[in-house]
Amino acid sequence: MRPKYKRILLKLSGESLMGHQGYGIDTVRLNEYAEQIKQVASQGVEIAIVIGGGNIFRGLQGASKGFDRVKGDQMGMLATVINSLALSSALEAAGQPAQVFTAINMFPIGRHYSKWEAIEAMKNGKVAIIAGGTGNPFFTTDTGSALRGIEVEADVMLKGTRVDGIYTADPEKDPTATKFDEITYDEVYNRGLKVMDLTATALCKENRLPIVVFDMDTVGNLAMVIAGEPIGTYVY
Repeated sequence: MRPKYKRILLKLSGESLMGHQGYGIDTVRLNEYAEQIKQVASQGVEIAIVIGGGNIFRGLQGASKGFDRVKGDQMGMLATVINSLALSSALEAAGQPAQVFTAINMFPIGRHYSKWEAIEAMKNGKVAIIAGGTGNPFFTTDTGSALRGIEVEADVMLKGTRVDGIYTADPEKDPTATKFDEITYDEVYNRGLKVMDLTATALCKENRLPIVVFDMDTVGNLAMVIAGEPIGTYVY
């Protein structure tokens, strides 16, 4: 079956990397992600990835505990670099070439991010893992994902979460919550749904980058989304 998308931006949550540990990186979950990504890459899909850092440090939480907000956000950016290095290592161990790019110059940890170098890496069969958010404080990794997805000319932004789509309310707290199969950017905004922050949603809307929110923790789901199976929620 031909993939529905030629080039994707995959946003992974740092919290999901914790698995059942409650903190840090669960190698079982990490390797599951690597195998799913390798499977999709083997179909010729070009993949860029942005990972959050919430399993290690969150700038906003740090600010609430007395950290300077700018320094807290910079610590969060470094957490995304740690996760990106872990994923690149897992991918290469699985036989899938990967290249880490960083939003601020961190050579030799990763190459300084450039749209053209990231696209070239993807065209050469490497997974481009883009770390460090936007390189600026006060922006989330969701906004970083939207920005990078637009820059590398992705067909879609796939937001892998612990939940299988967007609901009218938090399904983990409200058993009456119902799932959307598809929803517009405006409706996400007007309903105040916590899919992504407003900056990220506005960026995707303005640049017509569709989003699919799906459950990445269920093995095989990434391949199903790429094949165009109706899982998750499509935001347009």
